[in-house]
Amino acid sequence: MSGTPVIAIEGVTKAFGDRGVLRGIDLEIAEHEAVAVIGASGSGKSTLLRCVDLLIEIDDGDILLDGEVITDPAADPVAVRRRLGFVFQAYNLFPHLNVIDNVTLGITRAHGLGREDAREAARATLARFGLEGREEESPSNLSGGQQQRVAIARAFATRPRAMLLDEVTSALDPELVGEVLRAVRDLKQEGVTMLIATHEMGFAREVADKVGFLHEGRLVEVGPPEQVLEDPRDPETQRFLRRLLEAGRA
Repeated sequence: MSGTPVIAIEGVTKAFGDRGVLRGIDLEIAEHEAVAVIGASGSGKSTLLRCVDLLIEIDDGDILLDGEVITDPAADPVAVRRRLGFVFQAYNLFPHLNVIDNVTLGITRAHGLGREDAREAARATLARFGLEGREEESPSNLSGGQQQRVAIARAFATRPRAMLLDEVTSALDPELVGEVLRAVRDLKQEGVTMLIATHEMGFAREVADKVGFLHEGRLVEVGPPEQVLEDPRDPETQRFLRRLLEAGRA
């Protein structure tokens, strides 16, 4: 892959008080590339994605979107977020809106479509994620997996330059995880550029072009999934994967 990365993270640091959460992160996501960030709870995965979406202000470094420094104080955070699709761990659907209105809202804001055009686009996107017939339902009437697919549909419907997926399966019961992972696999097959924080190693191996291991706020290893997950070079990556394997056997 060549050319300007869709997302470039350069020397990014972030601390909360005296606790350093991100310590000099460097990472690039190319066009049509899916990059998965793995690591223990508290390693900084969600913070990294929130910094990219300008939901958290960084302390140092730069984040670029298509070569533009979006962390410049002069940048418009709202305009930046319209170019990114963020899918949260806890869905973040609007409970007072039905399914189609949750999706329509983002399309209208991002593209300025009229109501009927926006609803037509929303229906097509919902059908694409297996949610036809659910358009008029309240999110509270859906399963967790269905709600997360609505959230993915809402983010994808705006046709963002990149999607940021923050532990999209961690709030789900195990039997619902598969349907959400299938939706993300479909995005990958369509060439959607993605930055994914995940604790699902099998999913990272299958979907990601690159995997980065985040340890105590540092990206200690980045490479193809078969290298990072099966033949890691960094001792911390080795220890992390070994602990996962031992926990799986318990």
